[in-house]
Amino acid sequence: MAERAIAQYLTEVEYFALEEKSDIKHEYFGGEVFAMAGGTYNHSLIVSNLNRHLGILLRGKCKVTAQDLRLKVEATGLLAYPDVSVVCGKPTLLHPPADTLVNPTLIGEVLSSSTEHYGRTFKFDQYKQIPSLSTYIVVSQYAPHVEQYVPKPDFWEYTSASSLEGRLELLAFGVTIELSEIYLNVEFETMPGGFRLPIFR
Repeated sequence: MAERAIAQYLTEVEYFALEEKSDIKHEYFGGEVFAMAGGTYNHSLIVSNLNRHLGILLRGKCKVTAQDLRLKVEATGLLAYPDVSVVCGKPTLLHPPADTLVNPTLIGEVLSSSTEHYGRTFKFDQYKQIPSLSTYIVVSQYAPHVEQYVPKPDFWEYTSASSLEGRLELLAFGVTIELSEIYLNVEFETMPGGFRLPIFR
């Protein structure tokens, strides 16, 4: 997440008006507007791979969309652009504008060193408030490592897979993702400070 882009607080209506005119995407929460930083080549490649892989696995069952689709957490007011969203069943879109999804079944985020804390803490806490959400996926762009969080009555169940030979069953969908597909053609970069696998359960 980038620096705050707008000094004064905006209403949601004002935010939507800003987005319609802006050349860059912004996220919105509590009256504050944040410009989204441009992604790296690896980030874009992994997002594309994940989108394609899920699209093939869930074909005929669910619809897979990439980061151009805005999401609203109705319980908290967060407006964000996840890297990947999956909808099983009829999508519920805000109207107007009819380009903001409120009922994702799966959300996937490809995290960098600058977005990792935000994606694992604040953003995950926000996503937990979405009643339709059955799966949250966190994908590293520095090593083959994918984490899955699935809601249970009192906690979010955690599973993960590492290595290019790794496989991870998406428990809510009955399909298995292959890390070799998610990281296809990716040449890993060194994470600032060295790679680590912080786990937030």
